[in-house]
Amino acid sequence: MDRNTTQGDPAQMDEQEWRRVLTPEEYRVLREKGTEAPFTGKYLHVDTDGIFRCSACGNPLFATDTKFDSGTGWPSFDQALPGAVAYHADHLHGMERTEITCARCGSHLGHVFDDGPTTTGKRYCINSVCLNLDEEKS
Repeated sequence: MDRNTTQGDPAQMDEQEWRRVLTPEEYRVLREKGTEAPFTGKYLHVDTDGIFRCSACGNPLFATDTKFDSGTGWPSFDQALPGAVAYHADHLHGMERTEITCARCGSHLGHVFDDGPTTTGKRYCINSVCLNLDEEKS
């Protein structure tokens, strides 16, 4: 399976297959629910038109016009594309948060918070390593 296309069924992949197709850092964040260091992600300051896709399976996740600078050190969005992500209660580390995963392959993306500055009131805080930008061609 080419993980950056919509071919194959990533929902059927086992962890051994994920280890084979992902880099060690991608595997740590996407499959083991890790977090990249703040202010280090390649998409933190990107301001280009297009669609952000899941770096594990290619599922479209966020439109670039929903991205904003939250000052937190991770790319932030005020809404996901319809049906793109799944929501899960996360009580780890003594916090009450909502984890978001890719609705297609189940990979961890980050968390969503109810403190966003736009009319949606949402802040999807996403690890850059979980994203690939499919830039619009002009």
